[in-house]
Amino acid sequence: MRNPKTGLKGILAGLLLCGIIGEPAGLTGLGGPIGQGSQGGQGGQAHAQEKAITLEMTTDAGVIEVVLDPARAPVTVANFMRYVDAGQYNGGVFHRTVTMDNQPNNDVKIEVIQGAVNPEFRDDSYPPNSGFDPIPLERTSATGLRHVDGAISMARMGPDTATSGFFFCIGDQPELDFGGKRNPDGQGFAAFGRVTRGMDVIRKIQMSPREDQRLTPPVVITSVTRKAG
Repeated sequence: MRNPKTGLKGILAGLLLCGIIGEPAGLTGLGGPIGQGSQGGQGGQAHAQEKAITLEMTTDAGVIEVVLDPARAPVTVANFMRYVDAGQYNGGVFHRTVTMDNQPNNDVKIEVIQGAVNPEFRDDSYPPNSGFDPIPLERTSATGLRHVDGAISMARMGPDTATSGFFFCIGDQPELDFGGKRNPDGQGFAAFGRVTRGMDVIRKIQMSPREDQRLTPPVVITSVTRKAG
């Protein structure tokens, strides 16, 4: 695995949507460090720009445009952009799809697709090491960003373990917000932006060939780039 930046210790990055999805993430954000904040002792502070960031995510299934909200979710956006700027999502994959008919063991059902970095940037441990440390969980109760149709959010195992894994919501998914019942800990997940174009691509990926929840083959993310403007 290539280490995108020296001096950062390896971290645990969960792979599965443990109730929904898992993976840990980084310490330093856009222009400054990510640290502990005031969201019930778990939030974060970052010197991140407040202007919305528009990204184009090009996949084998088409292009997805997503706008990130650093004003309300500065820690999570700064973390995600670390992986973007390091090129780790170029050659990444959508490897998991969750539909209404492939989660028989879950009483609370959701619909999402899950993405991961290029395998070149991960080792073979479980959970995998993506090269950056995990970040504090920015709860929806603090950010006001909900898991609505097209929301982008971070994968995690326990609270404060998100790294590079992310997912898109298909339809509104309130059980992924703070207090939701999909994850037994009730802390929810960290939504940090929303799709503005390409929900048809996301639905196409969700309905791609699969074995249980594993996409076969995974859908390749060829590039994730900032959109000027």
